[in-house]
Amino acid sequence: MRDLDLTTLRLFVAVCEQRSIAAAGLQQAMVGSAISKRLAQLEHQIGTQLLVRKRRGVQPTPAGETLLEHARALLARSELVARDMAGYAHGTRGHVRLLVTASVMAESLADDVAAFLQVPDHRQIQVSLEERVSPEVARGVREGSASVGICWDAADLEGLQTESYRGDHLAICAHASHPIAQRERVHFAEALEHEYVNMPALSAVQQMLTRAAAVHGKVLQYRMQVSHFEAALRVVRANLAISVVPVEIAQPFARAYGLRLVPLADDWARRRFAICYRSRDQLSPAARLLVAHLHACGPAHEGAAAAP
Repeated sequence: MRDLDLTTLRLFVAVCEQRSIAAAGLQQAMVGSAISKRLAQLEHQIGTQLLVRKRRGVQPTPAGETLLEHARALLARSELVARDMAGYAHGTRGHVRLLVTASVMAESLADDVAAFLQVPDHRQIQVSLEERVSPEVARGVREGSASVGICWDAADLEGLQTESYRGDHLAICAHASHPIAQRERVHFAEALEHEYVNMPALSAVQQMLTRAAAVHGKVLQYRMQVSHFEAALRVVRANLAISVVPVEIAQPFARAYGLRLVPLADDWARRRFAICYRSRDQLSPAARLLVAHLHACGPAHEGAAAAP
C-alpha cells in the first residue's frame, strides 16, 4: 500500500464526524464531488470499503472505524510536527504540549511551568497546557495529541510510562453552620446522608465518590449540579449543599467565603498525580527537560495538607 495522503485522511475524518459528504465539504471548503473522488481512491488504495452510503448520509464500516482512529492519531501527530517546526523557524528551540486535569491546572502546575521557563536555557521553549478529565489525558497521550500528560495516578495509564508529580488531599467543604463543619476529620461514609453539589460526571473526583458510595451500598444525594470548583463553593456558601474538593484548591476560596474544610480520613482521599508519556525515547529534548523539572517538584509537597 502506498503512503497515505494526509489531506485525504483529513477529509475522511471530516466525513466520518459529519456523517455527510456535503457537510464535510462545507466544513473543508471543498466540493462534495472532489471529496467523493478522494474517498473512492482511498478505498481503492486500501483495498476495502470504508464508508456505507445511506439515504441521509454516510457511516463508516468496521474497517472505516479502525482507519478513523489511526487517522486521528496521524493528523494529531502531524499537527504537532508542524507546530514544533514552526517554533524552530521563529527561534524557539522546542514546543511541549501538556494535557492536564482541572485539579492539576488549578493547583501548582502554572507556577512549576513558570519556574521552568524562567531558567535561562529554557526561555526559548514554548509550553502549551490543555485541560481534560483524567481518562482523556491518558487517551490523548496514547493517541499522540500531546507528548506529556498529568493526571490522577488512579487513572488507567496502561501502556504509558509514568513519573510522580505532586499530590493533594480531598476534604468536605461545608458552611460553618453545617453539622459536618464541626468535625476535625471525617470518613466519607459518615457524610453520605447529606446532600452534595454534583460536578462533571467524567471528573476523577466524581467517579471516585460514586464508587466509594457504592461500596457502602448507597448513592450520593445531589441537590445541584455545577461545572467547576468555584461554582460548587458558591453553592456551599449559600448553605445549599456540601462538596468534596481538593484542599489545595479550595483553601483561598474557603477563607474568603468563611467556609470550613474538613479533611477526609479515607486512604483514597490523599491523591497522587502522575506525569505520563508514551516512552522517553519519543520525548523531544525540551519535553524531557520539562518532565524532569516537574518530577523534581513532587517530593517537596508529599506531606499532608493542613485544613484551615
